[in-house]
Amino acid sequence: MKTNIGIPQNFMGEIAHELNHLLADEFLLYTKTKNAHWNVEGPDFHSMHVFFESQFEQLDEIIDSIAERVRSLGHFAPATLKGFLELTRLTEQSREQNSSSGFIKELLNDHESIIIRLRAMVPSFIDKWQDAGSSDFVTGLMETHEKMAWMLRAHL
Repeated sequence: MKTNIGIPQNFMGEIAHELNHLLADEFLLYTKTKNAHWNVEGPDFHSMHVFFESQFEQLDEIIDSIAERVRSLGHFAPATLKGFLELTRLTEQSREQNSSSGFIKELLNDHESIIIRLRAMVPSFIDKWQDAGSSDFVTGLMETHEKMAWMLRAHL
């Protein structure tokens, strides 16, 4: 059945495509955060292990909410690693050590990249695609990432 929620039909696919790129970025960041949780080493192991766990749990909720937003627009969310790697604008691992500071710097960089992209998306959803709901949605995601980035930055 066709989705009829007040957004012009010809815009729904474009919106879903943008959200699917975001979903791929979030999934890659989730994976990198899970890696940090599993593989961090050093005298701060326990506290960082717990910290990274709280971060990947937040990312898991973000991932689910983005996929559900795509579905609410009548489109499908990618759900394969291959699909995520084709859509993401982030890169996989770049650090050389398993220290907390190495993981934090890399994750912080990814959060900041996502924040910049989200900030740029907000006016597009309103002005280009007439979708105030997605604009509000990505604004909320941006605020969540800003807080997560602050928490990472505070450890440096």
